[in-house]
Amino acid sequence: MKEHFEIIILLGRPASGKSEVIDYFKKTPIPERLKRFHINGFEEIDDFPMLWTWFEEDAILEKIMHKPRFHTDSDGYFLHHYQWNLLIERISLEYEKKLRDKAYADNMTTLIEFSRGSEHGGYETAFRSLSDDILEKACVLYIDVSYEESLRKNRRRSNPNRPDSILEHGLPDHKLERLYKEVDWESFKGNDPEFLHFSGHKIPYAALKNMPEVTDDPQKLGPALEDCLTKLWNIKNKK
Repeated sequence: MKEHFEIIILLGRPASGKSEVIDYFKKTPIPERLKRFHINGFEEIDDFPMLWTWFEEDAILEKIMHKPRFHTDSDGYFLHHYQWNLLIERISLEYEKKLRDKAYADNMTTLIEFSRGSEHGGYETAFRSLSDDILEKACVLYIDVSYEESLRKNRRRSNPNRPDSILEHGLPDHKLERLYKEVDWESFKGNDPEFLHFSGHKIPYAALKNMPEVTDDPQKLGPALEDCLTKLWNIKNKK
């Protein structure tokens, strides 16, 4: 039996603390990380860099090449609703490419990160575009914050000089409200306190409560993550 998670899908509202969790893992030496969190060497698949590339391409098309925008309208909203699902299909493709290295799954944990609001289909729709291979291997860690807390932290982290930064990007208030005020996590997870039942798969999950905030303080975050991921590891082993 492997001593590490193969795949952790990290979910939560924007600015809920997902990126801070990954940053904490990066700063933890592998032997300690494996012992405390069951995370080996790891790689991330995050849809934010993918969608940010679309924004940059549209800016180049419009401002430099004087051509029509291809992905988004002038307010920065996707032209087509299915683009949210395209991003998840891209995540599945990126994972499939990693498996070309036959030793990858034996030595690595894959962290898949994204947010989804009910306005663009929620987690129920997003998970339909994840491959069966991912759904079969994955465990889910949900970072649980209210919309109000997401709004507060989104304002705090937003750096207009680094809009492409994983740790410093932010959304205008009106976009955050439209896209992420309503989320379907509660209905998506259902009544089972340990497993998500989705499309014939039984996916272990755990939630990290981030109110009051723990992701801003490594002294609090480490123990909170250890408790949560130990619980998740034990649920995984039940499966």
